[in-house]
Amino acid sequence: MGIGDTISLVFKGREEFELTEGNIGKPLFYLSVPIVVTNLLQTAYNLADTLWLGRYSTEALAAISFAFPMVFLLFSLGMGVTVAGSVLVAQHVGADEDAEAKYAASQTVSFAVIVSLILGAVGYFVVGDLLGLLGASPDVLPLATDYMRVISSGLVFMFGFFVFTALMRGYGDTITPMLVMLLTVVVNIVIDPFLIFGWWIFPELGVAGAAYATIFSRALAFVVGMAIMLRGTRGVQISPRDMVPNLTYARKIVRIGVPASIEGTGRSLSVNLMLVIVGLFPTTVVAGYGIGVRVFSVIFLPAIAVARGVETMTGQNIGADKPDRAATAAGLAAKTMFAILGLLGVVTILAARPIAAVFTADPAVVTVTADFLRWVAPTFGFIGVMRAYTGSFRGAGKTMTAAAISVTMLGVIRLPVALGLARPDIAGLPIPSLGSTGIWISFAVSNAAGAIIAYLWYRRGTWRDADPRGQTPIDGEDGDEQADSAAVPTDD
Repeated sequence: MGIGDTISLVFKGREEFELTEGNIGKPLFYLSVPIVVTNLLQTAYNLADTLWLGRYSTEALAAISFAFPMVFLLFSLGMGVTVAGSVLVAQHVGADEDAEAKYAASQTVSFAVIVSLILGAVGYFVVGDLLGLLGASPDVLPLATDYMRVISSGLVFMFGFFVFTALMRGYGDTITPMLVMLLTVVVNIVIDPFLIFGWWIFPELGVAGAAYATIFSRALAFVVGMAIMLRGTRGVQISPRDMVPNLTYARKIVRIGVPASIEGTGRSLSVNLMLVIVGLFPTTVVAGYGIGVRVFSVIFLPAIAVARGVETMTGQNIGADKPDRAATAAGLAAKTMFAILGLLGVVTILAARPIAAVFTADPAVVTVTADFLRWVAPTFGFIGVMRAYTGSFRGAGKTMTAAAISVTMLGVIRLPVALGLARPDIAGLPIPSLGSTGIWISFAVSNAAGAIIAYLWYRRGTWRDADPRGQTPIDGEDGDEQADSAAVPTDD
């Protein structure tokens, strides 16, 4: 068996499986595996910047440590457009409405460009003040600000690539975005040192050089992605004629997308607020927490990928008027992720100290990290359950429900429990402090609670009233605002 045959066993194109007919497990697998690889490539993208800047200077490394959360926040504010586009395309494809899917994709691209230009302009002027509020030191603040201003200037290219990925995923093609992502990673890794250190004919740009490398590689990916969709030979197609902004259609995108932006922004803010609580403890606790979070980011990649796969399968099956098949896909994903992540949790418990030792040689930090992992690892499986069901909610257009579950888990449960158990004196509670262990317990409690809430909410079946084309009210919207399907022109 050759390499090509081996790859074809793992990666199959949209034309090789059907999302609305036949087996459920196989198409879900073929949708999810390329997303896992794409996410790993995104991790490699960030690691490349970290590697080269770490060799440049400590201040440069600290600068991107402050900048990355800011980038995440900007994307979170605009991610609703990508989610709305993916959901609408999936529902129209499932309903065999090619013209409507084409129009939805074209409109999504237009509004994504508008939103990213606005966010980029705002970000350019306010990042300095925000980084100062986050506590960047005088030595680091100018470097982080330079990095973020370059990123803000080219945000349209970065955001455009994510829109391309989301639209192709809605169609059912996750391989093409993976291949384009591979191209950007290679380009970024190659040109990073030239722009950072000033190799060959290039000037030494330091931290800003890493930002320019990112923008250049993502601009290349954006151009390739747009060319693929304009040709329409792979995945969803867009048309310049359909890209003229339609404010009536924008109401549909806003109703589906705003809750998704709230969810993403809530996650971003919760990460930063948790850092405030962790920062009340010694440096060893902060370091151990940082390592633990990085371990999670790798372990949860399958759950994130499967959730995206469930989102697409739900959207297409809702579009095909097969809600029972969508429910079966969500249930299968939840059970599978609970088993896989549960197994990874057992491995993590048994190997907590060796895992921590990979990242640090400080015995005190190893101890803190191992303690963190042992408390949280038993609940890894619950994250998989929650992700599977919230992905199905999004695919059905119930993005407000998914956002409510996420905000409840992180803001209503995790943060208050962490503060109350770790620093009850600040929370005003008459109970003894558990120290940093209280923070670890908050992760375990919120993970389990999030899964239970998502499962019970899904069992209510309220997601089933989603219209196949996303034309009826979304999460309780008034009936007279049915997103005006008549606004979608058809080809002659």
